[in-house]
Amino acid sequence: MKPSAGRRPIYMDHAATTPVDPLAAQAMAGCLTADGVFGNPASAGHAWGDAAAFRVDSARRQVAALANADPAGVIWTSGATESINLAVLGVVRFAMARGRGRHVITARTEHSATLAACAQLEREGARVTYLVPGTDGAIPVQAVLDALRDDTVLVSLMHVNNETGVLHPVRETAAHLAEHPAVFHVDAAQSAAFLSLDVGWGVDLLSLSSHKFYGPKGVGALYVRHRPRLRLQPLMFGGDQEQGMRPGTLAVHQLVGMGEAAALVLQRRDADRWRLDGLTRRLEQGLLDLEGVVINGRAERAPHILNVSFIGVHGESLALALEGIGLSLGSACTSASATASHVLRAMGVADGLALASFRFSLGRWTREEDVDEVLARVATALAEQRRRTTVWADYRSGTPVADLYGTDAGEAAG
Repeated sequence: MKPSAGRRPIYMDHAATTPVDPLAAQAMAGCLTADGVFGNPASAGHAWGDAAAFRVDSARRQVAALANADPAGVIWTSGATESINLAVLGVVRFAMARGRGRHVITARTEHSATLAACAQLEREGARVTYLVPGTDGAIPVQAVLDALRDDTVLVSLMHVNNETGVLHPVRETAAHLAEHPAVFHVDAAQSAAFLSLDVGWGVDLLSLSSHKFYGPKGVGALYVRHRPRLRLQPLMFGGDQEQGMRPGTLAVHQLVGMGEAAALVLQRRDADRWRLDGLTRRLEQGLLDLEGVVINGRAERAPHILNVSFIGVHGESLALALEGIGLSLGSACTSASATASHVLRAMGVADGLALASFRFSLGRWTREEDVDEVLARVATALAEQRRRTTVWADYRSGTPVADLYGTDAGEAAG
C-alpha cells in the first residue's frame, strides 16, 4: 500500500483479515523445509509422517480449545467459506436425501457464503426462511423460534455480523432449540478472537477462519458435533482424510499456524477484548462529535467493529480522500461492487447512506494514537468533501435525514 505523502499508514480493516502473529509465523516456518516437519501426516510408519501427524493433532486440540470442543469434531477446511458451505449444504443435502426435512432458517444479514449456499439449496428443492433484522441490526431469538417448522433441519446464524459487529445471542438461541431436532450452525469467524465460545451451549456446527484471528489465510475449521454423531454429505471426494468429509493432503504448515494463533487467542482474548472495546468506543464518540454521522448497528456489538455512514458525502470520494487508512467501504465482501450492502439494506438503511458507509475494525496492534490520528484525518476529509454537496447544506439547514435519504436513520445521526 502506498500511503499519502507524509502520512503514515494505519490499518483498520481487521475484520477483513489480520496480520499473522509472529509466533504463528515462526511455527509455520518450522514445517516447510527439509530440516523441519515437512512430511505428509498421512504417511504413517516413518518419522517424517509421524512428526507431521503429531503436529496436526496438536493443532487440532488448540483449535478445539477455542470453543471447548472435542478435538475429534474438528474438520480442517480452507477457511470459513468452505466451512459454511460444508455445514449448510452438508446437513441439508443429507437430510433431504433421506426425507428428513428440507427447511432452513437463516438471516438476510448473513455472510455471502451462507446466503449463496442457501440459494443453491433452494435450487435443489429446499425451502429457506430469511429472517429480517430490526433497524438496530439484531435478529431476535423469538424470530428464530417463530420460524421453526416440523421440517426445519438447520438454523444457521452468525455470532458476530461481519459488517456491523452486531452480536447474536448464540447461547440463548441454542437453549431454545434444544427441544427441536434442527441442527444449529454458528458462523464464528468474527467472534473467535474476542468472545467466549462453547459448543456445549448446544452448538452442533461451528465455522472458524484462521486469518480472522492472526493466523494464516487459506485454512479454517468446521467443528462437527461428535457425540451423538452428526452426519454430513461431503462436498468433495477423493480420499479418507478428515473422516471422509474433506479429502486431500493436509497443509501442515497452515494447520500449525492456525493452531498457534488459536493458542495465542486463548492467552490474550480477555485483554484484547477490553482494550479494543475502549478504543472502539473512543473512535465512535470521536466520529459522532463530527456531526452528521450515523451508527449502523445499534444493538450490542463485538469490541472491534464499527460501521458508520457519513451524511452529505459520496462514499468512494471520501475513501479516496482517506488514502493511507486501511478500512472498508461497506465491507470486504461488498466494497468491490457499486451496490449497497445487503446487510444495511436488510436493516432498512437507504441506499444513499449505505453507499457512504465505512467499516472500521481494530486489532491487536491498534493503538490509541492510531484512533486519534484517524479521527483527525476523517474530520479534515469530511470538511473538504461536504463543501461540495448540496445534501450537506440541506442537512445543516434542518432538512430531516428521512427527507434526504428516504430513511428514518436520522434518529441515529450525531
